[in-house]
Amino acid sequence: MASSQMRFDGRVVLITGAGGGLGRQYALAFAERGASVVVNDLGSSPDGSGHSLLAADKVVNEIQAKGGKAVADYHSVEEGEKLVQTAVNAFGRIDILVNNAGILRDRSFSRISKEDWDSIYRVHLHGSFLVTRAAWPYMKKQNYGRIIMTSSGAGLYGNFGQANYSAAKMGLLGLSNTLAIEGQKYNITSNTIAPLAGSRLTQNVMPPDLVESLKPEYVAPLVLYLCHESCTDTGGIFEVAAGWISKLRWERTAGAILKKRNKSMTIEDVRDNWEKICNFDESTHPDSLQDHISLMMDILQQTNCSDTSVVMKEAESSPQNGINVELAKSFSAQSSVLTYDHSHVILYALAVGISTKEPDHLKFLFEGNEDFCALPTFCIIPAQKAVFEVLGDSIPGLEVDLVKVLHGEQYMEIFQPIPTSGELTSVAKIADILDKGFGAAVLINVETFNKKKEKIAFNQFNILLMGSGNFGGLRSSPAEKPIIRIPNREPDMSIQQTTSVDQAAMYRLCGDYNPLHIDPNFAALGGHPKPILHGLCSLGFAVRHVMKNYADNDPTLVNSIKVRFSKPFSPGHTLKTEMWKGNEGIHFQCQVVETGKTCLSGGFVRLASSASPLRSSITKQATSKNLLSDQVFEQLARKLQGQLDVKQKINAVFLWNITQNGEQVSQWTLDLTPEGGGIYPGQPHVKPAQCILSMEDKDIIDLKTGKLNPEMAFISGQLKITGKSMNDNTASNSSSFSPFELSLFQMLFLFLFSLSSNNHKKISNNPKKKESREFLFKLR
Repeated sequence: MASSQMRFDGRVVLITGAGGGLGRQYALAFAERGASVVVNDLGSSPDGSGHSLLAADKVVNEIQAKGGKAVADYHSVEEGEKLVQTAVNAFGRIDILVNNAGILRDRSFSRISKEDWDSIYRVHLHGSFLVTRAAWPYMKKQNYGRIIMTSSGAGLYGNFGQANYSAAKMGLLGLSNTLAIEGQKYNITSNTIAPLAGSRLTQNVMPPDLVESLKPEYVAPLVLYLCHESCTDTGGIFEVAAGWISKLRWERTAGAILKKRNKSMTIEDVRDNWEKICNFDESTHPDSLQDHISLMMDILQQTNCSDTSVVMKEAESSPQNGINVELAKSFSAQSSVLTYDHSHVILYALAVGISTKEPDHLKFLFEGNEDFCALPTFCIIPAQKAVFEVLGDSIPGLEVDLVKVLHGEQYMEIFQPIPTSGELTSVAKIADILDKGFGAAVLINVETFNKKKEKIAFNQFNILLMGSGNFGGLRSSPAEKPIIRIPNREPDMSIQQTTSVDQAAMYRLCGDYNPLHIDPNFAALGGHPKPILHGLCSLGFAVRHVMKNYADNDPTLVNSIKVRFSKPFSPGHTLKTEMWKGNEGIHFQCQVVETGKTCLSGGFVRLASSASPLRSSITKQATSKNLLSDQVFEQLARKLQGQLDVKQKINAVFLWNITQNGEQVSQWTLDLTPEGGGIYPGQPHVKPAQCILSMEDKDIIDLKTGKLNPEMAFISGQLKITGKSMNDNTASNSSSFSPFELSLFQMLFLFLFSLSSNNHKKISNNPKKKESREFLFKLR
């Protein structure tokens, strides 16, 4: 079935430089799709000299002859308001602006004159600014607008003899990107195109056959699509030519940090690290100022410029940029008291993704459960209340503009289980204010006590005041809780969870009523297309995932947490928590599955010593029994860590019930899917098991060593298999499995147990087992 035609009925389009080439083609195409078109053209020569009405009139006549609506405008783009007024006078509004007008004054840089430079600037960059500025108020008022800036390959990459032209064209990209940010609140998009097409500007520098291949008709469809009301893409840069379209993005190398603590940086350091500086093997793709800021924070944290402390300490006492560090640190805030009951604890659990779908979640949701408890991250609720009260006060030596406040990092430490009801008192104090250049990082320490005045928890909020940097303060502080970098290897485990579109609406009921998380108009002020999820809500999800995989869902095993908020997260998207086992706890980071961007970075959960991965769960499930199967599965889990290729090949979830004398004594999950958590004790965390296997603990060793054939074990009843047949999506019992499927299970067992074996050479030399392993991979 053919898709519906994309129309522009009722829309008014202003196209500059529309008397020929690309502009003419845009005008004809918009008119053919129902738009009313303002054809602007000064009628000058390619170098900007001369003036004629013929160019614009000719295009208008073409449109009208086909039944379309169009008027001509003969003003220079340097008279931006007059162009827009033509549109308003003729059609009553302006919806779309295509900044297309341009001239050429090509000269090698040594020969370029000031007039050559200024004339290009006035038409391309300044002219686009003036016309766009005139159209902007109309677009804001009607809550709709589409803007196109025309750059070029010369602007993106440079070109001999076009220093003036290249500079102006690159400037248009920066202008468009800022308009994209500021326009989101008003449903105004702005995109940049870099077209290559035959036109009056290129007809003298391209051979005729090439001009024919680069017809303007091959560019117009992209421009129309970007200007259609159904397209909400904004801030993009697109190359287009000869029927080919691509989107560009920035790429950044991992780089090298050359500044070391108490050591100067030299030119030789640059020379010696040049290969690393220029190596794109581990590159990233920044797409916002927030990306830049996050990277700078990380670098400043690592360089820890303490060698300047003496000079900076003297500067602290002088208030600059509204900041006097010592005065602000001396400020004593009043205690903040939170009185709550079990309903607050349950609401918080629901707000960070706890669900009754999970049997072991009931202890966080039902006050009548014998193990009813609060999540460890609930300690943020009383602490956050104290911080809000501090920021709302008039703090001597610190001017706070709440519009410019960002939550940069968070640290929390839990000293004893959080009470499920009662009264908690929190005391906040400014520990330090750091000069990060792009802003001031305010470290706010909060201690939380129960009624007995016992310390329950400690929190440190790292709050960024954007635009308040360069006040002459320290760039680092011993009071700052540092970020711990994640290991440079594949994650040991990962887990995904899709959030609700109402996740932010629910979480704000826990006490964070910032309209950024609920009001689209307020979110647009911060450059977000829609309200974003609270970073602390995402953190709650992530810590739960760590607890699930490494602490048997026991909140008392969580000692401390540190994280950086790197990217916004939209409610309704899927959070993927990647985890690495460290010496004293679990490293983690979170990605937005739909975009691939990292929203939480540098995460670390320090666990109690009894919470080593797997063993805490093994101890609970086995009690006093010394299960041989636990050793097998634990060894297998270690061998499988980071082997994503194995998960991709198998892509299935198995649940293994272990019995002794017919009584179930433990369970093990083999989540061998790319996004799964690997091999761990207990039931599946993410997806239900497709196959459930039951076997006596003592028989697992025989299965592992090859003494027991899996197919014979099934036939004899030693191995019981239930689940879904591979040829049927409905649940089935063991009799549904075909001989082929049983053989496949056999090969799977042999392959998996070969991973956990210490004698790989012996297994490889067994012809039957070697053949089985090879056949398994062929099937995948």
